[in-house]
Amino acid sequence: MSPTIETSRFILRKPEEQDAQGFFDLDSDPEVHKYLGNNPIKTMDQAHDTIAYVRNQYDQYGIGRWAVIDKATQDFVGWSGLKFETTVRTDMDYYDLGYRLRRKYWGQGIATEASLAALEYGFETLKLEEIFAGAHVDNIGSNKVLQKVGLRLIEVFEFDGDEHNWYGISKSEWLEKKHA
Repeated sequence: MSPTIETSRFILRKPEEQDAQGFFDLDSDPEVHKYLGNNPIKTMDQAHDTIAYVRNQYDQYGIGRWAVIDKATQDFVGWSGLKFETTVRTDMDYYDLGYRLRRKYWGQGIATEASLAALEYGFETLKLEEIFAGAHVDNIGSNKVLQKVGLRLIEVFEFDGDEHNWYGISKSEWLEKKHA
């Protein structure tokens, strides 16, 4: 089962084939990929492959990233949510909080809003004990979002030759912040 979550401004749902143009617009933008290895996609086939990859995560792990859809316009904003991650940290598998937004939506609190919904879903519905996230050390916006939603900096690690900040939050920490 794949959840559909609503926030005040957005619908968060499993990506669908109709989202392919939005995925292409997102992942073909070099500025979006600045801290993601500088390897933007170049074809619509790659956008369809990304959607298939995310949908497969639901089949394998019961959760994957959500398409973020603007309630007012029905526009594809980007993606957010949780993913069971097995490749970024070679020392552990974990639930990863992530987000990627089309550039025209940056700076509007969307990553924060969607991340808070993902944390709530992860801790209350999936009953997870911990959620983690990584962000390139130079990606100031992404680091601010992770801190704003309550994740704490644990360490710096190397991924694909670059330094990344490693964040985490436990269920008890999240509950304490939620009820503060």
